[in-house]
Amino acid sequence: MIKKIIPSTLIGRSIIIIFVPIIILVLLTAFVFYQTSWNIISKRLAESVTADINVLVKLINDDFIMYANNIAEQDFKMKIDIKDKLALNRMSMKTNNSILAKKLNQSLSNLNRLFTFDISNLENGVIINIQLENKLLVVNVNKDRLYSETAFVFLLWMIFASLILLAMSYFLMNKQLKPLKRLAIIAETFGRGLDAPKLSSVGSYEIRQTSQAFNQMRTRIKRFLKQRTDMLAGVSHDLRTPLTRMKLQLSLLKDEKAKKELELDIKEMTAMLDSYVSFVKTESSETIESISINELIKECLKNLSKEKYLIVFKEINHVQTSGRPVQLKRAFQNIIDNCKRYGNKIKIVIFVNENGCNVEINDNGQGIPTENYEDVFKPFFTLDPSRNKLKGESGLGLTITRDIIRSHGGEIKLGVSDLGGLKLSVLLPI
Repeated sequence: MIKKIIPSTLIGRSIIIIFVPIIILVLLTAFVFYQTSWNIISKRLAESVTADINVLVKLINDDFIMYANNIAEQDFKMKIDIKDKLALNRMSMKTNNSILAKKLNQSLSNLNRLFTFDISNLENGVIINIQLENKLLVVNVNKDRLYSETAFVFLLWMIFASLILLAMSYFLMNKQLKPLKRLAIIAETFGRGLDAPKLSSVGSYEIRQTSQAFNQMRTRIKRFLKQRTDMLAGVSHDLRTPLTRMKLQLSLLKDEKAKKELELDIKEMTAMLDSYVSFVKTESSETIESISINELIKECLKNLSKEKYLIVFKEINHVQTSGRPVQLKRAFQNIIDNCKRYGNKIKIVIFVNENGCNVEINDNGQGIPTENYEDVFKPFFTLDPSRNKLKGESGLGLTITRDIIRSHGGEIKLGVSDLGGLKLSVLLPI
């Protein structure tokens, strides 16, 4: 329940951490003020009004009615009306549980006379009825005598100041979190294999530390990838020279049996070197372009014979994304070539969900044991015990494919196909 209420963003949670204590402070201050200061203010104002009414009652009892009228209007901010031979109706008094009503009731009780009052319409004043000996005194007290607006102005200023603090907090926190947002974007870009720029170190000390750590990680990863690419390219290039010499020497051999065996070994080594070169090509730089996944897979299926292979192609969605077209085509071509090698029926489904673009490629081949799902992605691993490279099984096909898919921010998983063979599920971000 609490997780649903708390914002998921860092800025939202930061504002809550800053602003919730301020709200609690304002509420506590308002409560304490209402229970203490406002209580005391209301008591003092009610006692002052009661004392003035007591003076007016004495003047009226001594028949100084005109004098009492003048004092009430000029000095006490009151208007009085004397009604002869009229009894007070206590039942007409409206009940009120406010602090002002309680304090006014307590103060008027000190007059030792019957009274009623009405504070339901403060704008027009407070009506107080006092029962005299044979008269009814009606007093209209100006609201300024019993009600202080400065107290509520104080509370309003506290609320207004809190809102200003909230706006300032949001503005400052947003400025501080901008480098983190940029870090997330660049990390996502770098994770998809794109050439992410170096992150500038700005913001607080902790954010600058994070930026510097990311830049160092980025540099080390790029250096490692370059070293791996250069090493494989160098090894592949250097091995071709002795292989060429071996081919020339092989042509001079007269022993046909030994010549045939050596030819098989040389062809196997040549196939392995071709796989190394293909693996190195996945690391080469290529321009990022807009790609139609549907059209890309259709190009991979062009060379398949419709007479020999049954192809079922379902396009639930048309997917347009960005990436390196040559590399992605190589990845899907590797998958389709594996399906072609082990089966004669291929089913491809393309659809989009909340995770991105999904491409499911199914075949009716012999499949792969579940325990080897992860092993087949390891370099040079093959399920063929003889490791016969002449069959085209260098052990790098799925390794290259997963490297390409992951360099585009995606993932590839294996499963059981509904055709009875293997299902490869490729997920790519859109």
